[in-house]
Amino acid sequence: MNRGSRSYRIALLPGDGIGPEVTTSATEVLETVADAHGFSLETAEYPVGGAAIDHVGQPLPAGTLTGCLDADAVMLGAVGGPAWDHGTGDKRPEAGLLALRKGLGTFANLRPVAVPRALAALSPLREERVTGVDLLIVRELTGGIYFGTPRTEGEDVASDTMLYTKTEVQRITRIAGQWARKRGGRITSVDKANVLASSRLWRAAVEEVLAAEFPELALDQLYVDNAAMQIVRDPRQFDVILTGNLFGDILSDLAATLPGSLGVLPSASVGEGVGIFEPVHGSAPDIVGLDQANPIGMILSAAMMMDHLGEPDAAAAIRQGVDGALNDGLVTADLARDLRFVGTREMTERICKWAVTSAATTRT
Repeated sequence: MNRGSRSYRIALLPGDGIGPEVTTSATEVLETVADAHGFSLETAEYPVGGAAIDHVGQPLPAGTLTGCLDADAVMLGAVGGPAWDHGTGDKRPEAGLLALRKGLGTFANLRPVAVPRALAALSPLREERVTGVDLLIVRELTGGIYFGTPRTEGEDVASDTMLYTKTEVQRITRIAGQWARKRGGRITSVDKANVLASSRLWRAAVEEVLAAEFPELALDQLYVDNAAMQIVRDPRQFDVILTGNLFGDILSDLAATLPGSLGVLPSASVGEGVGIFEPVHGSAPDIVGLDQANPIGMILSAAMMMDHLGEPDAAAAIRQGVDGALNDGLVTADLARDLRFVGTREMTERICKWAVTSAATTRT
């Protein structure tokens, strides 16, 4: 809920590994654009994931969820790491992430994947194949096999249930339809309808919603194995990719390699209330404290948050700040290849500089 004219309360969940480092960077950029664009931010920090397990014995403390529900938006760093790999069930850091999504009703995950011209040569694919890529993966986030019951976990036999209701598929299809209207007008729905009953329900529900409510949109339907191949073979063919929880988890990480690093891509989880904004990368415990974390994914997630909160000029300034730093030739260690790289702090400072320059240009 917005506390007043252009004033926003942000719940910060730094989490584990490099999460606190990239959260600090994004907060600094947000404060910079807030000053430049005339709005204010109130931040409060809460534990989640492994840090919360160490602190109170559970990955999503009640106080964290309450703080998030009382905020206008949530910024999440990363959760997990080797220190908590021995945990099972609800004692794993990732269980806190799933519970947070469920508690906030964030049933739609939005993962834009674009390849800036400055990074095209650093992609693992040929430069001409990725230049101009601009796609959006819309992933259903609170249903499917991650939440389906019954679920069993034994030493010799384990089982999971992939469960979808028609209502769940309809509401995520509407989100994809709304975004496709604002973009290129094309949706590719991804499933495994040749094998899975839940995918056959998915396919039928998608067709029904798009025919009734979005007749102007073009629809393609791919099996998930073919979709994975096509993302690598010709990623520029895609506009909006609509898919379920498990397939979206896999395909979004595959697509995130197109710019050369998971570290540069943002995401938003939205739905019934407060949104969660987080980078797609993990906690990267091997580089904690080394000033090597790439803050761009978290910073661009903050830009998505500004759009969500109704501050498009601030969002644009953040993105222009990132573009300015990359166009200056700055890269962090994950993108360096044989290039000189800069640390987290220097990258953040340069993005802030360009964001301020963008704001000044906008005002004039």
